[in-house]
Amino acid sequence: MFFPSVRPEKMKQYAIPNTELSVSRLAYGSWHLGGLWDQTPPGDDLKQRAVRLLNEAVNCGINHIDLADIYTMGKSDQVVGYALQQDPLLRDKLVLQEKCGIVVASNPQFGPPQRYDFSYEHIVRSVETSLTRLGTDRVELLALHRPDPLVEYEELARAFDDLHASGKVRYFGVSNHTATQIELLKKHVRQPIVLNQLQLSLLHHHLLSEGILANMTSFDYANASGLFDYCRLNEIMIQAWSPTAGGKVFAAGDDPTAQQKRLAEQISTVAKQHGTTDDAVALAWLLKHPAGIQPILGTMNVERISRSTLADNVELTREQWYALLEAARGQSVP
Repeated sequence: MFFPSVRPEKMKQYAIPNTELSVSRLAYGSWHLGGLWDQTPPGDDLKQRAVRLLNEAVNCGINHIDLADIYTMGKSDQVVGYALQQDPLLRDKLVLQEKCGIVVASNPQFGPPQRYDFSYEHIVRSVETSLTRLGTDRVELLALHRPDPLVEYEELARAFDDLHASGKVRYFGVSNHTATQIELLKKHVRQPIVLNQLQLSLLHHHLLSEGILANMTSFDYANASGLFDYCRLNEIMIQAWSPTAGGKVFAAGDDPTAQQKRLAEQISTVAKQHGTTDDAVALAWLLKHPAGIQPILGTMNVERISRSTLADNVELTREQWYALLEAARGQSVP
């Protein structure tokens, strides 16, 4: 099947509430961009790959790049920084989003155990280290990567204040946080919490399904009851990490389950109906939701970026959306 190559000057965009930022409906994530999770410095091959991937993302209309200080032990930040250096005009075209707060046990700078750290010193040092790696003086967004049970909110608020006052961070958000955790954070910080990055896909649809499965004894909402509606009610942008479940929605990998095969068949059926790619359909399922979900692409394949960004032009019908959900769940809605 022939799929048209699209090079829009500008993908359709979301305005992030309580900010001056407009971002593409799809973001590009840097999780594996730096290669292996070790201390080996990134070579020219990884640097040039980062240039190709970021250029492809920008050429397809993406202006939002998701980063984290821990990704490939900091090397993902480094190769993005290299790519930015190759084009002096590129930095100001992009919205850079950094995440921090996780301490990787295998990092010799910290050592075991694996942990979270929302202390003032760690947050500020993480941001400043990432800025050095990126070769820039600021990031537009900073998200707390995962909740730290030992967080001292007054200390965290001081870190937010100093990073904001210095111009190093413009806006703040969270990742993998519950509604109550966000409320506690909002009680102490001056800045609005503008986004929550959550695991969402056709195979990880629990936060979306909760609303239609309320009061059903078989439903497991992963300790996040009401989170999706809370974010919508409080104008917090919802981002979807792993939006294709690492390719499992396409039955990729060894020994796919019957559920994955069933879903992959339904995705292919809908893709043929729209004359588009399977990647586009899986992402369009998230884009269809009126909450304005922003999927974060994690592919290291240039062609998959272009196949994925076709989702911006796919408008699923209500029937197609529910057919995909039914295939993912293995049963119809009640």
